[in-house]
Amino acid sequence: MSQVDKYTRTAVILHWLIAFLVGLNILLALTVDYFPDALVRPIIDFHKSVGITVLGLVFLRILWRLTHQPPPLPATYKPWEAWLANSAHYGLYALIIAMPLTGWISDSGWKGAPTHPMMLFWIIPWFRFGFITSMDAANQKYIHDLFGNFHTLLSYALYGVIGLHTLGALKHQFIDRQPAIQRMWK
Repeated sequence: MSQVDKYTRTAVILHWLIAFLVGLNILLALTVDYFPDALVRPIIDFHKSVGITVLGLVFLRILWRLTHQPPPLPATYKPWEAWLANSAHYGLYALIIAMPLTGWISDSGWKGAPTHPMMLFWIIPWFRFGFITSMDAANQKYIHDLFGNFHTLLSYALYGVIGLHTLGALKHQFIDRQPAIQRMWK
């Protein structure tokens, strides 16, 4: 495989870093209820920190992709496979942006926000959306609940698209015997 067929080193690093952090946040979200009560708030705070970090990284990834042409899909892909691969990529970008934003909006309406400042990784002060924090308590609760529900619903969509993306890569690698994984591995 020639170098042209692979993603750039920066794209590869951003891909796997985002994938790791998204996976970590999924793990945290799915297991938080199994931790002792004293650890729940620190785990949620860590989940928020990872989500904001992913949001920043995905914007970097998009900027990189806009300025660095990705390698073309292999010519052996059937039209429906190319369409599905491109759709999954766009879906992943949309969901990986929407997830932290809906979580952040929900957190901004959280009733505990005034007494529990948001700190990225317990060090960096981070802001909540002032137009939400300045609302009356009933509207804050409404925003918190509404966007919390969006956040949860989007998580299920994210699980599905990640599953399709992963299964597609594995199919091309092991069934079609095409070097799909090597394109995103340096």
